[in-house]
Amino acid sequence: MDIQRFYLGCLAHASYLISSGREAAVVDPQRDVEIYLEAARERGLQIRWIVETHLHADFVSGHVELADRTGATICMGKGSGAGFPHQALEDQDQLPVGQGWLRILATPGHTPESICIAVTDPARGPQPFAVITGDTLFIGDVGRPDLSPDHTPQQLAGMLFDSLHQKLLTLPDSTLVYPAHGAGSLCGRQMSAEATSTIGRERASNYALQAKTREQFVDLLTSDLPARPAYFHDEVERNRSGAPPLGEWQPLSELSPGRVEVLAQQPEVVLLDTRPVMQFAAAHVHGSVHIGLSGQFASWAARLLGLEAPVVLVAEDENTVLESRIRLARVGIEKVEGSLAGGIQGWIGAGKPVTFMPQISVQELAEWRTRGASETPPMTLLDVREPAEHNAGHLEGSLNVPLGQLPSRMGEIAREGMLFVHCKSGYRSSAATSLLERAGFQNVANVTGGYDAWQTAFPGAR
Repeated sequence: MDIQRFYLGCLAHASYLISSGREAAVVDPQRDVEIYLEAARERGLQIRWIVETHLHADFVSGHVELADRTGATICMGKGSGAGFPHQALEDQDQLPVGQGWLRILATPGHTPESICIAVTDPARGPQPFAVITGDTLFIGDVGRPDLSPDHTPQQLAGMLFDSLHQKLLTLPDSTLVYPAHGAGSLCGRQMSAEATSTIGRERASNYALQAKTREQFVDLLTSDLPARPAYFHDEVERNRSGAPPLGEWQPLSELSPGRVEVLAQQPEVVLLDTRPVMQFAAAHVHGSVHIGLSGQFASWAARLLGLEAPVVLVAEDENTVLESRIRLARVGIEKVEGSLAGGIQGWIGAGKPVTFMPQISVQELAEWRTRGASETPPMTLLDVREPAEHNAGHLEGSLNVPLGQLPSRMGEIAREGMLFVHCKSGYRSSAATSLLERAGFQNVANVTGGYDAWQTAFPGAR
């Protein structure tokens, strides 16, 4: 049997095509499913099964469209409440794929209906050679236990402990581990960027598996849980009902600068600028939100904008407009009104005003801090990294407001004096400065290179 991995860095999401002979199964498909159809065509495969390890909260799955286009059966863990035709799977159920089979392990914990998939190839022996672990077991981490409205995090964490120790950790140490997410996902805290691991390696090195008792494990997982993004609940419901196929999309309209100017006056409309940081900084439409395509664009868009905001795209060219649209669709943002015709150059050519976002180096920031005590009003240094990053090392006197919490915590930030914003490298802080500008903050500047640049320039300095 063969396992082919597909990885979306924008969402830190992994999906899989498992095949044997001429048959295949797709596990946890992304919204745009053409990649699986193309892979199947190239290899002469028939997709027989589409298996969801759970109802995903951080992206929209393409399971319904893929089933419509292939005739494959959608399979979900029992109790999913899915509103589309599917096969409900129970513990130890088996799905044949060519000469091999997929054995279902019921592993509640991340969600009540979570399953893992033990992959057995008779040519390799009677034991599973791999396990698809969904969001139950990651490389270096386990799934967060706070995604069910019917169970407390403590209850889910207890279930997760049992699932790990009674199911996954009973597999041979050599069993390959293929999780649904990697570093950067919102579904865990300490995930590795590596693609695969083994049960033995995770048993020895995964911090969550070092807890000796169920009680220790529950305490470990439920202490200091990062805030659950607000859009997660809506995402689960979209996946429970099944998303409409992307093939039904209408072409995206190019909007004249005059039309965009009118739309920008509507407070609910978001001008979403997806260009690189320095292009946005040099010239942008005042009040636009900057989330660069180079980073975890879709995840941040969902967290900062929500799923229902009407969006107008400002991008470099037609290709990046299309890429922006598909990435937004992967998280369920579908109210894209159009794109700015000609991009920012079209806007400038029409005589429309632009603004810029000051960028300062860490050396300039050091100079500001030196004279900061005499400044009236004093400067503010805003750190928009996650609390764990801030606690691991930060600039003295900085205010930590994680980017995901910024829209609801702007009242904590002084509006007087200079406001310098930094993150780890500059991606998140650029998004933060755009949100602050949109909210009416004056004298905002982005610290280029972020905390990484500070540590390089001033080792050990705080």
